[in-house]
Amino acid sequence: MSEQRVLGIDAGQSGIKVRTAASAAGDLVYPGIRTGEPLLPQLAAVVAETVERTGSPADVVVAGISGLTDGNADADAMLELTAHLGVRGVVLAHDSTTSFLGALGARSGAVVAAGTGVVTLAVGAETTARVDGWGWIMGDAGSGYWIGRAALDAVMRAYDGRGPTTELTAAVSARWPDLSQAYMSLQADPDRVRLVASFAAVVARAAADGDAVAQDISGRAAHELAQSVRAAIAQVRTDEETFAVCALGGVFGSAPLHEAFAADLHAGDDSVRLVEPLGVGIDGVMTLADLDDTHPLALATHRAGVI
Repeated sequence: MSEQRVLGIDAGQSGIKVRTAASAAGDLVYPGIRTGEPLLPQLAAVVAETVERTGSPADVVVAGISGLTDGNADADAMLELTAHLGVRGVVLAHDSTTSFLGALGARSGAVVAAGTGVVTLAVGAETTARVDGWGWIMGDAGSGYWIGRAALDAVMRAYDGRGPTTELTAAVSARWPDLSQAYMSLQADPDRVRLVASFAAVVARAAADGDAVAQDISGRAAHELAQSVRAAIAQVRTDEETFAVCALGGVFGSAPLHEAFAADLHAGDDSVRLVEPLGVGIDGVMTLADLDDTHPLALATHRAGVI
């Protein structure tokens, strides 16, 4: 595919990055996916705007997408929405696939990507295994949303006298001065998922400052994330080889959480090794464009048209 003009999309809930040969000045950035609206028209609009901004059409669109399901991974429909722009081929993949490729390349290992949501992907010699990524209602344990939700819970427990005091209260009160009405405002906010997740940064700062409640939340999140990695590796392991593990996403920007995650991951298990990532999700999107069709990760993609 190297001779074709590739438009790569790394589509997350917090933001969308786009890379093309024509965007030499840097990746283009768009607002994140609106989870309550149809996915493919949003992506098609990003393709159209990118073509207009760069003045260069694309032959193939390759996208790594947060929360992609079999129900919305319709590559043929995406091709129909973008064919008038000159697009002749489409590759759609869950962002766990492109995060993995960006972090570790086409090798075995495991990647846990934790931002607003979280998903873990392990790749073995023959198979792949995805753990969690089930969304803010049913899963995403250890994610930014999970941490933010735990922070709000802790603040309201302190408010009621059911839990210890915490400096997290100051940040939540700055958003909602009347804590007794905060839940009403939050429930009515259409952007509530990202709003809740934004408190993960507050937890990170408070944990670094020594707040016991924030440190406890960070430790519990780290354990959830380490558990997901272990579960994913167990499903693809075929021998006793050492598995490289990458931790990606804003959640790991918290030093207390990152340290707790590394300690939990390595505790009593010499077969896993935390390593630094080679790149990020948009790098993985571009790697996917040239991935061999027989690679375990290529088998999990959805394709249409001329690739």
